[in-house]
Amino acid sequence: MANIQQINGDYYGSKETLTEVLPYTKKDYNYSAAVNNLFGIADKELSLYNDAIHYYSQAVKGVTDSISAQSPLNNIAVVYIKQKKYDDAIKTLESILNKKVFDDKVTSIKSKSRVIDNLGFAYFKKGMKEKGLRFLNEGLQLRIQIDDDYGCVGSYLHLAEFYSQTDIQKSNQYAQKAYETATKFNSVDERLKAISFLISNGAGTKYAQKYISINDSIISVRNNFKNKFAKIKYDSKKEKDENQKLRLEKVENLLSLQEAKYQRTFSILGIIILFGVLIYGRKYYRNKTRIEKIKTAYDTETRIAKNIHDELANDVHHAMTFTQTQPLTEEDVKESLVQKLDDIYSRVRGISRENNDIDTGENYANNIKQMLATYNNSATNIITRNIEKINWDGIDEIKKIAIHRVLQELMVNMSKHSQASVVAVKFESNGKTVFINYTDNGKGTEKDKIIKNGLENMENRILAIKGTITFDTEPDKGFKVKITIPK
Repeated sequence: MANIQQINGDYYGSKETLTEVLPYTKKDYNYSAAVNNLFGIADKELSLYNDAIHYYSQAVKGVTDSISAQSPLNNIAVVYIKQKKYDDAIKTLESILNKKVFDDKVTSIKSKSRVIDNLGFAYFKKGMKEKGLRFLNEGLQLRIQIDDDYGCVGSYLHLAEFYSQTDIQKSNQYAQKAYETATKFNSVDERLKAISFLISNGAGTKYAQKYISINDSIISVRNNFKNKFAKIKYDSKKEKDENQKLRLEKVENLLSLQEAKYQRTFSILGIIILFGVLIYGRKYYRNKTRIEKIKTAYDTETRIAKNIHDELANDVHHAMTFTQTQPLTEEDVKESLVQKLDDIYSRVRGISRENNDIDTGENYANNIKQMLATYNNSATNIITRNIEKINWDGIDEIKKIAIHRVLQELMVNMSKHSQASVVAVKFESNGKTVFINYTDNGKGTEKDKIIKNGLENMENRILAIKGTITFDTEPDKGFKVKITIPK
């Protein structure tokens, strides 16, 4: 179940399911390595790199042979590359190759090609381009040799990045190959990464639109998957509870039949055994009361457990565990804890709002105002001007969706990073073009750091509809955004 959730991008749900597995691994260690490896994959995808390395290391300890250890060791090296610890990654990957554990089986060659490809990528990222290219090409040739088409996607993406700064044409060729092969296997994340290279290399705005379309689609699909998976688990629990209720009812029915039998006995024996019957009746009454109390306690516990689960107890417990196991005196640990708590808050408050369908009809302007107003609070005042003066009926639906998403992302970015007390959003139009000016008096940022915090995604959305977007900011001088969109 956890593996299926990861395939569908539900990494938090996967960790929750894996946590349910842990009590069973204490009795049977055969699956402990697989469980720890899946924990590592989930944390890697959630950018919790130190946690990922911890779980991968536990997986290495849990394997019974040197061949099985290669996969988590390779995964550790991949995390090192993401952390820019290229020397550590190279050392780990070379140690795998030096052990010569790979034989001529197809599965072993697949593993070997993956290690060689990652080694080449690590050398490239370190700046040793010649050596890196040699290993990248060797890994690709091995994959082609054994018809590992899906593995080739990783090689194509690495080569696309390798050539992105020196040979744009080659970079685009490899990115296009990665996109076509990933499409064949319906691998959405690899398709998006390939498109991002084509966009960065200036291959055409059509790829920006395709990126937005695929990205929005996968968000919808994965959210539907999470809902379906939650429903399956809910239905399973409901069935279990109903079975428990039926068992209790069966006990009560048996007790009722027993009571009728005793009543018949009373009528036959009469007054002679009345005293004994009264004693037995008293005992029976106490027993029945005890069963009812047990049932009441069970119902109460079930209700409490459901309420706790509904309030994201697992996420809260994870945050509490983090505070108990990490040194909170360190700034990066504090920041990580704040991020975890912010994620919990944001998931409860914002997921539904951020992923709802957008009404592009006659209520569009009012919906924009309501969306912006949700970010009003005691610390931040949102001011909206002239939105009613725009003729929204004359604007394409896809452009209205892009405007809504970009404004929403600006608000999210503001609430997370700006610390602004006043935010103004002004709308203007000259009949052919819509102008949107965003200004806040927040803390701003360095201009060379401006394409962070989701701002790059905004730029891609605006470019996809043939608009322009410019950012203007300096530390302690607020944040300004100018958006121009043709009708």
